[in-house]
Amino acid sequence: MTTVVELPAGLRSALKRPAGPLYTETAALLADAGDPLVTVGDVVTSHVLAAGTHPAVALADDRTERTAVDDQVAERIVTAGFDHETTARNPPATLTADLLTALRDALDRDDTTLLAVDGEEDLAALPAVVATPTGGSVVYGQPGEGMVMVPVTADTQARMHDLLARMDGDPERLFSILTR
Repeated sequence: MTTVVELPAGLRSALKRPAGPLYTETAALLADAGDPLVTVGDVVTSHVLAAGTHPAVALADDRTERTAVDDQVAERIVTAGFDHETTARNPPATLTADLLTALRDALDRDDTTLLAVDGEEDLAALPAVVATPTGGSVVYGQPGEGMVMVPVTADTQARMHDLLARMDGDPERLFSILTR
């Protein structure tokens, strides 16, 4: 596992603002979501699955707000019947080559993928927006508020690209992994 970039303290506040519309109703979110749909986080993934939709790629780490998810959330994800399952190691506040490669590979597949993250998947929404084809959507949780859906457009990809480029480490390597 090689860390590619780390979140600098000065960038934390920029990531606290939702990067797209905030939803509290899963049905409304799914009505507005594009294809492919990528979910980042256990609770968001569980809500989408409970509504009868399988995300193309789901990233989960068995945690929510730094505590273990409840059994119902974990069970829903484990038994969802993803076509493919893979794992990646990724410590908090980082993006590793392992995670970035697994994300890129999952997006290249024609079937559904559960990407189980050993560590933390919170920052994965940023490279997911960059790597997801235009027209898709990336959904992540906003603690205590709901779900954020980021429509993948040239504008949202540029905004996420800018945030990733400001991280400590090797952003050029990050972008080369995502675009292979």
